[in-house]
Amino acid sequence: MNQDLSLHHRRRQPTTEELGGIPWLSLLQPAERERAEAELLVGDALPGDYVCRIGRPVTYWFGVVEGLLKMSNDNADGGTMTFAGLPPGGWFGEGTAVKREPYRYNVQALRKSVVAGLPIDTFHWLLDHSIGFNRFVMHQLNERLGQFIAAREIDRLNNPDARVARSLAALFNSVLYPGVGEVLRITQQELAYLVGLSRQRVNEALATLEAQGAIRVEYGGLRVLNLEAMRAGWLNGGK
Repeated sequence: MNQDLSLHHRRRQPTTEELGGIPWLSLLQPAERERAEAELLVGDALPGDYVCRIGRPVTYWFGVVEGLLKMSNDNADGGTMTFAGLPPGGWFGEGTAVKREPYRYNVQALRKSVVAGLPIDTFHWLLDHSIGFNRFVMHQLNERLGQFIAAREIDRLNNPDARVARSLAALFNSVLYPGVGEVLRITQQELAYLVGLSRQRVNEALATLEAQGAIRVEYGGLRVLNLEAMRAGWLNGGK
């Protein structure tokens, strides 16, 4: 892979295995799926690559096949607010795609990732022709609204352990991120980027959560053992 080329110029056809990691394809009728698969492209994103940037026009509806992305925006005080981490199986920007408006957020790769893109015109064609696709997008929009409300709440939490707990729980949303499974592949540094805390403080929070039986730290990732408690944020008095 030529690292000097932009992500846009690293586009290629997806492999059969990569197509298998796109959750909404199975909801389409044969003719709809044939058209979607013919139009889908993937790009090999490097750490730091931008998939979307504030103010740019929408040209694709994007999803994560492999890796980890961060959706964020800049606050008026100069800080950064993270709306969501985007693990495998996650598709995003459907609201922007529906309205064909410029992006109001940045999406950036935290690690080497494979990002899929469905051209915006094909996205709208599926909305016009596919009941299964419409239901998928409707569920996405509903879950995303709840996720953004939760992100606002997390951003205001003063308890670091609760911030880490609720941020982790958000990544285990089976509707938005069906590719995560039972173990989330994430490093402490990547989690620190998403939560907005230092790596050391995230490490301390993970140790606390593990001691309380909420998670188990495994090689290369984390397993959540008490998802409802993590979502509630009451662990360690973090409510």
